[in-house]
Amino acid sequence: MEKGTFAAGCFWGVEEAFRQVKGVVSTAVGYTGGSFKDPTYKDVCSGKTGHAETVEIEYDPSRVSYEELLSVFWENHDPTTLNRQGPDIGTQYRSAIFFHTPEQKAAAIASKENLQKSGRYKNPISTEITPASQFYRAEDDHQQYFEKRGSAHRTQR
Repeated sequence: MEKGTFAAGCFWGVEEAFRQVKGVVSTAVGYTGGSFKDPTYKDVCSGKTGHAETVEIEYDPSRVSYEELLSVFWENHDPTTLNRQGPDIGTQYRSAIFFHTPEQKAAAIASKENLQKSGRYKNPISTEITPASQFYRAEDDHQQYFEKRGSAHRTQR
């Protein structure tokens, strides 16, 4: 098994998108990329921790490639809006790929460059690509949020 860690706005929807992918064995939502130790959801929402809302994925590389996971990442958010996704604004909602290996770093950079060159977006892609750091698992009520509460909660935050 391997890990992938992605931030693309509110982690509830990002987690749901990755849970649909064959070969993804497990997902967890949490916080990474900041300096605040053991943050809570309230801490991260303050915008003062430096953390992004992230999804950590455990996947079977014999069933799904990292490049396929990158495609899911790019398809499920607007990577051109700096520190914002839809109505959610703040650094905790930034677009980021947290790589675990040199191979993931290379794949992430290549996919970002290819997407930028594709002309799909008129604005520059603002997604950061940075080494994975400490992942702090979010509180249980945030795990598999839509699965537990149904899709009616998608617009509520």
